[in-house]
Amino acid sequence: MVTLNLDMDVLRTLVMAQRLGGFNRAAEQVGRSQSAVSQQIHKLEARIGQPLFRKQGRGLELTEAGEVVLAYARRILDLNDEAVTAVRGAAVDGVVRFGLSADFAETGLPSALGRFNRAHPNVRVEATVDRNLILLERLDRGQLDLVLSIGQGARADARRVGTVPMVWIGRAQGEPVWQAGQPVPLALYEAPCFCRTAAIEALDRAGIPWRVTFTSPSLNGLFAAAAAGLGITLRTPMGLPATLAQLGSRDGLPPLGDVELCWHDAGRPVAPAVERFREIMHEVVEASLPAILGAKLEDLHRFSVSTVPAK
Repeated sequence: MVTLNLDMDVLRTLVMAQRLGGFNRAAEQVGRSQSAVSQQIHKLEARIGQPLFRKQGRGLELTEAGEVVLAYARRILDLNDEAVTAVRGAAVDGVVRFGLSADFAETGLPSALGRFNRAHPNVRVEATVDRNLILLERLDRGQLDLVLSIGQGARADARRVGTVPMVWIGRAQGEPVWQAGQPVPLALYEAPCFCRTAAIEALDRAGIPWRVTFTSPSLNGLFAAAAAGLGITLRTPMGLPATLAQLGSRDGLPPLGDVELCWHDAGRPVAPAVERFREIMHEVVEASLPAILGAKLEDLHRFSVSTVPAK
């Protein structure tokens, strides 16, 4: 059997097209024309012998063969990038003190930690999972080097990663936890909290009565309360367990806006190890957002993800 060698530049374009939502956006990113990118994909299809995309409405979606190739393309590129990083960063050492909200703890952090450790085994990472305001207070006191926050874009040191929607969250099965005309029971973080404020303001604007039935300092506590039917909560859809489901207008709840994801470093210069960790975590978040939020290829333009500028 003749072994086929896949062109990594084409694989990178394929991954980028899927992540950004189309060949035109991928073309802008790699500095090629859309026709040149399309030709790359067609050559890859000819080499494999199967189509990778099919028409779906006005957009494109991956075929089964495309899903397989995309999965392997990500692994191939990750290994390539890790090899390059490991060679270039072998001498990097030190400590990275990193804080993030619980929304990312199970969705992005494990992958980022694994990649970073393989590339920089001499660097120790101290990750802290807590509420945004507590993390930012620790950052300002010099106890953390870097924070990835939700809803804190007004800070002077905020460097925008992207935006994700806020959603109402309740239990996936069982009877509704409240009836029409009754106050909406809320399970919320203790004040002050960005999502707590957003939930209350959205209900007040819609003239819907509410009452706080459960408070917790942890996201796991909120999710457990919502799954038990003690109330509904408001968060992003990241890390949503199977026991919970997104609620919306069909449930009598008002629409919600998007929330910003931002990096913070308190305006201080960061060590090379910290900057490298930020780059890897940013790549993981950028790649995982569409899958986490259940986006289709033609819908990925909803998510505004920007490249972290170099300092």
